[in-house]
Amino acid sequence: MFKRILIANRGEIALRVIRACRELGIESVAVYSLADADSPHLEQADHRVCIGGAKSEQSYLDMTAILQAAEQTECKAIHPGYGFLAENALFAEMCAQLKFTFIGPSPHVIRLMGDKATARRTMEAAGVPVVPGTRDIIGDVGQALCTAREIGFPVLLKATAGGGGKGMRVCRDEAGFEPAFREASFEALKAFGNQGLYLEKFIEGGRHIEFQFMADGFGNAVHMGERECSVQRNHQKLVEESPSPVVDAALREEIGAIVSRAATRIGYVGAGTMEFLRDSDGKHYFMEVNTRLQVEHPVTELCTGFDLVQEQIRVAANCTLSMSQGDVALTGHAIECRINAEDPFEGFRPSPGTVESFAPPAEAEGVTVRVDTHVKPGYRIPPYYDSMICKLIVHGADREAARVGMLDALARFEVAGIKTTIPVHQRILADDGFARGDYDTGFIGRLLG
Repeated sequence: MFKRILIANRGEIALRVIRACRELGIESVAVYSLADADSPHLEQADHRVCIGGAKSEQSYLDMTAILQAAEQTECKAIHPGYGFLAENALFAEMCAQLKFTFIGPSPHVIRLMGDKATARRTMEAAGVPVVPGTRDIIGDVGQALCTAREIGFPVLLKATAGGGGKGMRVCRDEAGFEPAFREASFEALKAFGNQGLYLEKFIEGGRHIEFQFMADGFGNAVHMGERECSVQRNHQKLVEESPSPVVDAALREEIGAIVSRAATRIGYVGAGTMEFLRDSDGKHYFMEVNTRLQVEHPVTELCTGFDLVQEQIRVAANCTLSMSQGDVALTGHAIECRINAEDPFEGFRPSPGTVESFAPPAEAEGVTVRVDTHVKPGYRIPPYYDSMICKLIVHGADREAARVGMLDALARFEVAGIKTTIPVHQRILADDGFARGDYDTGFIGRLLG
């Protein structure tokens, strides 16, 4: 096992990894930017190193600074968390060259799955169903339009190097296709340095369902059930739950087996998520593989009883999986709300500033309440990074117990000094359609208008 791990991230996820390290008897090294010098998560780390300026490219995206910090603190491994460098194949490669263990899959697998067009071909070859569309990057707008006509409108243009909804455009007819193609290509180039696009049939009323899996370096892979992530705004998830209201045990095992086989086939090691789009007929189509820990991993942890971060670390240390497929069972139901420092009544404008009071709900009768956050009263939220400040997770005996428990927890969550998205979450959880489990990726658009 590792003696000391550097955490190449910040805030809530950095604190989550620090706690996992502590429970495994491993020392933690927290890196931080000048803007995060007073971040509460630093108090929990065994060591801390400033790696640069406030902007991400001056600190959390500065590979050299992070690797130098790992060298000077004599770390043997680096945990990237999620975001920043978590799915950067070059960074994983540099770690390997300098003899640091990157806690995640190999650079080859990250590249394979990071290019969406390549990932699509790879998964299709592995027997995973894919949405009808192009096998390769489309060369120009003329070729793309011909392909769109063959597939049939509506279609979805997607950046091959994409993520977070950038470089994506829905085209419902030919009239808007050319400007949408140019916009998506330009946005992809600006966001990822890669203007390549591919094309898929756009599935109306689809549901976003993802399967968590873990794999070790000895050919073992298990799936840990699914999460429903259809409550999204601009392709950004707001609420996640496990299990999905529309996936039964038989379907879970059928898709889960496909996921595990595919992970083994590509030589995956570590935690990963395979994302699917479910159409109105109940068919599931491959979307992508996230080669990292997901923000919403706590709902899986509460339903299975396994600590995914500790499992990541063990597997990276060349241990076999601590569980077999037979050990994995979903118990009860969990719902997670991502609480952002945003003003939902002003177009979700970011709301950085000083947190005057911060009192998350404690345990409640009949449910388990979990709060993953680094925030405390007096903390000043910097304007440079993602606006998520907290993850509120509730686990109950069944879905209704979790939903009602979440509404109660949201009502008792006290925050002052900044605006948050709590009112939106309350509206979501109270909606009749959500209560019935009858929703899709267009839910937020219909709810908020």
